[in-house]
Amino acid sequence: MQLIERMCETMQLTAEKPNPALLPTPKQLRRSTIAAVIGAAFIGVGVYLPAEYGIDPTGVGNILGLTEMGEIKRQLAREAAEDEAVHGNRDQSSSLMDDIFGLFVGAAHAQEAWTDTVTFTLAPDASAEIKLVMGEGDIAEYVWVADGGRINFDLHAHGDGQSVDYDRGRGATDGAGSIEAPFPGEHGWFWRNRDDSNVAVTLQLRGTYSKLVRSE
Repeated sequence: MQLIERMCETMQLTAEKPNPALLPTPKQLRRSTIAAVIGAAFIGVGVYLPAEYGIDPTGVGNILGLTEMGEIKRQLAREAAEDEAVHGNRDQSSSLMDDIFGLFVGAAHAQEAWTDTVTFTLAPDASAEIKLVMGEGDIAEYVWVADGGRINFDLHAHGDGQSVDYDRGRGATDGAGSIEAPFPGEHGWFWRNRDDSNVAVTLQLRGTYSKLVRSE
């Protein structure tokens, strides 16, 4: 019986004692630690900073397209904060439309009918262009809302050998105002969806223009 107990104790000690040959040496541990730190630093500087904040000290983010993504995120965050400060946390398109009418068009104009309503959907990275054919001095009012994401836009005009930029934005969800044509030609918008989901756009128009031209 005592012999069996001694054998069991010997086996237990043998099982609990690690094999020194399998353990990493202090030098190997230091190398692994240094490699992990360098890898984490590279990921942070080369990937995380460009993708999250648009900061690209190494140039890797620009090559991989991460810097632009970070810049869009920062723009989205700024505009979300501005929207929160002005409008509060309201995400419904109907409430947003009412706010736009009240802020930009006015209570009286909000009761008037819109002459044209254009709706379209932009897939990721897709674009659309809508222009109004206007004469010099013509005035058109507009309001538009993007549902499902944020888009980049450029409101401009060209014609009669002239061109002008009225407004532009990145990561926008809405716009409203009026266009007074300084020269005859096509006056309107170019939209592009830089988000990763479909965005539905509704544009409402009224005022003086002879034709509405749409291209996608």
